[in-house]
Amino acid sequence: MLLVIGLGNPGSGYAANRHNIGFMAADELVRRHSFGPWRKKFQGQLSEGEVNGQKVLVLKPETFMNLSGQSVGEVLRFYKIPIEDVIVLHDELDLPPGKLRVKRGGGHGGHNGLRSIDAHCGKEYRRVRLGIGHPGEKERVHGHVLGDFSKAEQNGWLMALLDGVALEFPRLVKGDDGGFMSKVSHIVSPPKPKAEKKRKPAAAGEQLADAVKEGDGKIEDKGASDAPEVEGKPDTPVSNAATAMAQALARAFNKKK
Repeated sequence: MLLVIGLGNPGSGYAANRHNIGFMAADELVRRHSFGPWRKKFQGQLSEGEVNGQKVLVLKPETFMNLSGQSVGEVLRFYKIPIEDVIVLHDELDLPPGKLRVKRGGGHGGHNGLRSIDAHCGKEYRRVRLGIGHPGEKERVHGHVLGDFSKAEQNGWLMALLDGVALEFPRLVKGDDGGFMSKVSHIVSPPKPKAEKKRKPAAAGEQLADAVKEGDGKIEDKGASDAPEVEGKPDTPVSNAATAMAQALARAFNKKK
């Protein structure tokens, strides 16, 4: 059994905060894989389902971020889930918006939700770090994480990131952390299509030859001795050849005759 924890703060006032991206990812995971309804248990909201034939619990603690470990600890003890089978979805200041990383263990990096889980449950769980970007100045961090995502972010990279995490979650269940990161990254930032190579401009002679092929087939210039000018007959071979040549040149240099 796996326990997936989305971190955030409860209440409508926090719902669109950058700090609540863990809640958002948990909601999309439950929706995408048709988990059961959210139930109020263990000081949080709990949903149950299956992914790749394995039972998965998804928890959104409602103790507020700083006390998240209390809710997580209750679930672990009740279901006897080892800390190694826990995955935490949380916001990450040190990653650009839309980027993500998966790591096991390590420090909390100043994140109060992780700090609480570390204190109550241990550190050897997997963390899915969801980048929200850094505002650039330490004094602005509090307002940044507790500020709402803009409409452009919600309709752009945020939607793609949440969709990618839920869609590729079965890879995490299998332990394929590298494949999960690669696939989600591809969804959020698909590779740009290769630009077509520009054709090298053809020489004037080649353009003329191409134009003749597209026109009358070939140009015949029989000369005046072979085709004497006949008065009153404008369509002589000489005039035909001159006309064909003029048309070919016009096509070759894209001019109107």
